[in-house]
Amino acid sequence: MTNNSQDSTSLPLPISQSARRTAQQFASEQPNPDKRQQVQQNTLAVSVVNDYLQLMGIETDLETADSWRSIPRLCADVADLKLPGLGRLECRPVSEQAQVCTVPADVWNDFAQSDRIGYVFVQIAESLQWASILGFIRTVSTEQIAFHRLQSPEELLDYLHELRQPLIRLSQWMQGAIETGWQTVESLLSGSPAVSFRQSDATTGNIVRQAKRIDLGIRLQTHPIALIVEIQPGTDQQMDILIQIRPLTGLLPPDLQLLVLDAANEQFLEARSRSADAYIQLQFSGDLGEQFKVSVALEDAEITEAFLI
Repeated sequence: MTNNSQDSTSLPLPISQSARRTAQQFASEQPNPDKRQQVQQNTLAVSVVNDYLQLMGIETDLETADSWRSIPRLCADVADLKLPGLGRLECRPVSEQAQVCTVPADVWNDFAQSDRIGYVFVQIAESLQWASILGFIRTVSTEQIAFHRLQSPEELLDYLHELRQPLIRLSQWMQGAIETGWQTVESLLSGSPAVSFRQSDATTGNIVRQAKRIDLGIRLQTHPIALIVEIQPGTDQQMDILIQIRPLTGLLPPDLQLLVLDAANEQFLEARSRSADAYIQLQFSGDLGEQFKVSVALEDAEITEAFLI
């Protein structure tokens, strides 16, 4: 039943009898046939995503979603699912004949996107017996989304896992409150080549540097590495930040990728190791209260750390 372009990654799932009853009930409350059809399809899409996430052990809260409240259902084209502690997933229905995914302006304007963590697209069979989760996209800026832009349902689970990572609060480092797993650069890199940082700042007395061993599994068994973060208060409520990757022994493996992602998970900066690099680094400034992520990847192995300035 799914669009051919998504057959390899889409996830077919049955639509429960309970979901069909709820969709019929919500639809019957609407004033005209078009609105009844919209609410029925939205409710089924939300139910399918809710069932899938619960099956995967991810907590959801249908009752506080706008899609489960009568007035928002009547006044807007909403199909949101609340994930406690994370935000809302917008679950958009897609017909079997559709050539693209459609997102109404109600749920991709700046206000709506402020608490939406992603958009999941669900193809609903005409029989209402089956559905297929086609994939998801993190943010939208247009009403139509091509199928090829969607990430897979499996990648959705990885994304939600990333979002649940506790934030590393850099401003608290300045008060000496360091999260478990981080240690001084000297203690982690003892016996390694001398560590090079911004020498012009080294005597100011308000620089904090912490390091953490990064485990990328079998990919780096012979190349253990450290993630080093250096922070220094800047001007106008900003913080200067240096991110560095160093080997614990020898040199970095080639093609090791270091990324900085912004709060919308868009790539902001990138560095990649060459054949004989002793380190790679990225430097930037951010506002207090701003979030970002650091991703370290080699081939298909990746680890991400989330930070709050």
